[in-house]
Amino acid sequence: MAKIAFVGAGSLGFTRGLVRDLLTFPLLRDATIALMDIDKERLDFAYRAVKSIVERGGYPAKVEATLDRKEALKGAAAVCCTILCGGVNIWRHDIEIPKKYGVDTNIGDTRGPSGIFRALRTIPTMIDICRDMERYCPDALLLNYTNPMAMLCRAMQRTSKIQLTGLCHSVQGTAEMLAHWIGAKMEEITYVCAGINHQAWYVEFKRNGKDAYPAIRRAVQRKEIYNAELVRNEMFLHLGYYVTESSGHNSEYNWWFRKRPDLIEKYCTTGTNWNPGEYAYILKEYQRVARTWKKEVRDWFAKGAPFPLERGHEYAAYIINARLGGDPFLFNGNVPNTGLIDNLPRDACVEVPVLANRRGLNAIHVGALPPQCAALNNISVAVEEMAVEAALTGDPTLVFHAIAYDPLTAAVLSLAEIKKMVGEMLKKNRPHLPKFKRIDI
Repeated sequence: MAKIAFVGAGSLGFTRGLVRDLLTFPLLRDATIALMDIDKERLDFAYRAVKSIVERGGYPAKVEATLDRKEALKGAAAVCCTILCGGVNIWRHDIEIPKKYGVDTNIGDTRGPSGIFRALRTIPTMIDICRDMERYCPDALLLNYTNPMAMLCRAMQRTSKIQLTGLCHSVQGTAEMLAHWIGAKMEEITYVCAGINHQAWYVEFKRNGKDAYPAIRRAVQRKEIYNAELVRNEMFLHLGYYVTESSGHNSEYNWWFRKRPDLIEKYCTTGTNWNPGEYAYILKEYQRVARTWKKEVRDWFAKGAPFPLERGHEYAAYIINARLGGDPFLFNGNVPNTGLIDNLPRDACVEVPVLANRRGLNAIHVGALPPQCAALNNISVAVEEMAVEAALTGDPTLVFHAIAYDPLTAAVLSLAEIKKMVGEMLKKNRPHLPKFKRIDI
C-alpha cells in the first residue's frame, strides 16, 4: 500500500484529477492518499472530494487529511507539490510595480521581475519541504507543479538529495497543438523537445518518422493559425524551431514583443487564442473565486460531486506508477544538466526527456541545441542562476543583477531605473523575505 502525499491539496481541481488518475492504476488502487494544506476549509473540501472519488470507484484506498506537513510526509512514496506562497495582495505587486516603470508583462509567474520575486518568496518553503522529506520520506519522489518551475527546481536540486523533477503541461500541450495544425493524430507524432521550462525547443518533430516541420511552416501561413499564436509563430518563422508554452508567457521572455506600446498592440493584444491583458483577467478571476468558491464547491457537493472516473492524462500519475514498478513512462521533466544539453551550463535546471521506471528518474542525453535557441536559453539560465543564489544567500544586490539582465527589463529600462524598481519591489516584499537581513542595494 503506497502512500502518496499532496502538499497544497487545497488546489481542488488538480487534486481531484490526479487522485482520480492515480487510482486507475492497479498498483495504486489501494494507496493511502495523504492530503495536506494550510487552509482548513479548502483541505476539508479536498478530503470530501477525494473520498467521493474513492467511494464511487469502489477503490480500497485510504484518505487522510492533515494541516501538519510532517504528518502527511511520513512514509510517503511520492509527494506532489502545488503550493502558492502569498495571495493576490502580494503577487499583484510583482506585475503592477514593473508596469509603473514601463515593464509591461502578461502573466508574470515564471521569469522577469515578477517571476524572480515569486521565486524569492517560494524557494524557502520548497527547501523546507525537502528538509522534511529528507527526515520523513528520504526515498520518496517529489513532483513539483509550482512556478517559477526552473528556479524552484534549481534551488531544491542545489540544496537537497531528494529525487525530484518539475512537471509542466506545455510540452505535451504544444505537441498536440502542432499535430492538430497539420492534421495528424498524436500516435503518428514523435518528437525530441529540450531546453528550459517554458522555453524548450522541438529539435525534432516527426510524423510517421518523417520531418513534419515543412508541414508546420505551411500551416503557419494560414491566417487563423498564425493569429492563434502570434508570438510563438513569429519566433518559429525567424528562429526555425518551435518553442513550448503559450505566446502570453513567451512574449515576456525576450526583447522582441513587449518593449514598445506599438509592439504590444501588434503582437500581444490580438489573436484567436490570446487573452488580452491576461494578468488583469487572472487578477479579476482570483478575486471572483475568492468571493464565490465556497458557494460553488458547496453547490458541486449538493449535486453529488459529479466527476468522471476515467483516467486522464496527468503525467504525475504515470510517473508514480512507473516508479513503483508499473510500466516505464517517458515524459519531459526538469532536472539538473548533467551533460544532457551540451551548450547549456552544467547543473542548470533543464527540461529534457526523462524515463521514469523502478530505478527512478533517468534523464536522456539530447546533445547541443541549435545555437540560436541555446543563446536565448543561456540568457534565461544566467538570470535564474543569479536569482536562485540571491534567494539562498539573501543578497539583494544579486536580485538587482538578475533583473538587470532580464531581456525585457533591459530593453525598456536603464540600470539606474532597474535599481530603483527593484528597490521598490524589495520594500513591498520585505515581510515575505525572511532570508534577507537587508534590502538596500
